[in-house]
Amino acid sequence: MGVWDQYTPELLTDLYELTMAAAYLQEGMNEEATFDLYIRDYPPDRGYFVLAGIEHFLELLSQLRFSEGSLAYIQSIGQFTPSFIEYLRGLRFTGSVRAMREGRIFFPNEPVLEVTAPIIEAQVIETLALNVIQVETLMASKAARCVHAAQGRGLIDFSFRRTQGIDAGVKAARASYIVGFSGTSNLLAGKIYGIPVFGTMAHSYVTGFSHELDAFMAFARAFPENTVLLIDTYDTISGARKALEVARQMNLEGKRLRGVRLDSGDMVQLSREVRSIFRKAGMENVLILASGNLDEFRVEEMVHGGAEIDVFAVGTRMGVSADAPYFDIAYKMVEYRGRPVLKLSSGKRTWVGRKQVFRHRQDGMMREDVLALQSENLHAGEPLLETVIERGRLVRPIESISDIRQRFAHEWRSLPPEYRKLKAPSRYPVHISPALEELERRVSDEKSRQEIGR
Repeated sequence: MGVWDQYTPELLTDLYELTMAAAYLQEGMNEEATFDLYIRDYPPDRGYFVLAGIEHFLELLSQLRFSEGSLAYIQSIGQFTPSFIEYLRGLRFTGSVRAMREGRIFFPNEPVLEVTAPIIEAQVIETLALNVIQVETLMASKAARCVHAAQGRGLIDFSFRRTQGIDAGVKAARASYIVGFSGTSNLLAGKIYGIPVFGTMAHSYVTGFSHELDAFMAFARAFPENTVLLIDTYDTISGARKALEVARQMNLEGKRLRGVRLDSGDMVQLSREVRSIFRKAGMENVLILASGNLDEFRVEEMVHGGAEIDVFAVGTRMGVSADAPYFDIAYKMVEYRGRPVLKLSSGKRTWVGRKQVFRHRQDGMMREDVLALQSENLHAGEPLLETVIERGRLVRPIESISDIRQRFAHEWRSLPPEYRKLKAPSRYPVHISPALEELERRVSDEKSRQEIGR
């Protein structure tokens, strides 16, 4: 069995999930509990999040069962009783899940996932839920900022070679496509999700030939319908003139040079000079691609600087979300045996009970959200949490990537511009309903008296 064959949902967890589960079982505690998954606060200069990873999590949850190999390993740790191992052997998820749809824009302290199940089932999936939803939401949120910065120009995901793990590379391709990228360099992501794939050449290809022009001509012969030449190996302007020679030869043969790629230097100035070379030759339709340490800030700078770039190939800084490499994401119990529960830790407040997020729009634009109790019925708002699993079974099909992509496009159009800004965005209003505030106050006061005598 290879390493990747051992990536099964039941062991994609932390040991303490099982130690808590064993203690619950020993005490006869396995009544119904509800957990919320949410992000506590914004990283610097962020004004929204884009939800991703829900469909992946639902697929993994539906596969949850402890294999004999996994049980043997858990037993070998030496901390668990035979009765607990036997309990795990029969464990399946039998609870319910409510979630926001992927592609939704959301904000801090809004639950995007609510799990209600016997407490052991709800507890053992904590790590899996946090990991899957955090990393994919992280990438989608970063990629959305790149889309905003590009102002309608094309974007391609080039992040795979430097993402933090090969699984992360596939997730980055999917997340970026959801928010509007045109495609990816990642072949596996293309195969799995049907994302268009793109690729040109590396500098090593050019240096493998005696002359740059020879490399260009050979590539054009190999890919006459999709010739994109990397022109900065030695000198960008010299490379552009050689690419023009190739384009003229291709025209004589009834073919067309599709584009050239810049990977270094002052891309604003160089792109203008390269565009001028092709424009003077009557080849305005040759695409100019840019790559090389790009992120939303660099893309915005080039767009505002008047760069003549048609497509940005965004890689490392998007794939690892360089400016915000993690979110303060949490999965907290908010109800047990029908009783609202909370923690009182400083700076880590939880809102008690089962809840709903209601979104209010005005003239088609997002205006405010209200976090309320599930039992409240705020008719003016759109409820964002929907039931996706009931009694352990999916109640709707896993969504296609095209449906998620369309949802994000609709959400993005309805997000006012002051929240999209790359630096110092405004804070979207999320209000707490009076009923939820009152329940929170009552439970907090009661728990303070019980546990700390005040």
